[in-house]
Amino acid sequence: MKEVLVLYYSVGGSVRELAELVAQGIERVPGAAARLRTVPRIDASERAAQAGPPYAELPDLAACAGLALGSPTRFGNMAAPLKHFLDGTGELWRRGALTGKPACVFTSSATLHGGQETTLVSMMLPLLHHGMLVMGIPYSEAQLDATKSGGTPYGASHVSGLADDRPVSDAERTLAIAQGKRLAELAVRLA
Repeated sequence: MKEVLVLYYSVGGSVRELAELVAQGIERVPGAAARLRTVPRIDASERAAQAGPPYAELPDLAACAGLALGSPTRFGNMAAPLKHFLDGTGELWRRGALTGKPACVFTSSATLHGGQETTLVSMMLPLLHHGMLVMGIPYSEAQLDATKSGGTPYGASHVSGLADDRPVSDAERTLAIAQGKRLAELAVRLA
């Protein structure tokens, strides 16, 4: 069984929901299993026990057959806690532990023009430095061309609303699941 890591940071729950949908897509592929992990807030006072997946550790990354990376948008960039975690992966980079493994990215923003695509690209940069094979969502996914909310060729996305109260749309759901499935299919083939 090839384990595909779904690593994310979420505050309001939208990115967590996308992570779970990406994981559903991964689980649909024979020979693949999703491993959900998150990262803590940077503020030490916020590192108390949490509900949900455990915090990621470097061995989670080293052992994965593929990686789906998710973050809310923060002024068109990934959130600081996820960046902080990735900044600590220098030893994996030196060893080439992620080289040649497939990866994808996903995000959520409060508004349609909240910086989704730049956030997705910002998450791709460290993955490219690690030598990962970064993949998006092809336009052969019909929902990509039909969505009126989230969903980009760079990765799955969601428009959550200013109060983080908009549910994931059918198109956003379909694209997140398709992205997870595509990632897992490649991870299984490459492994």
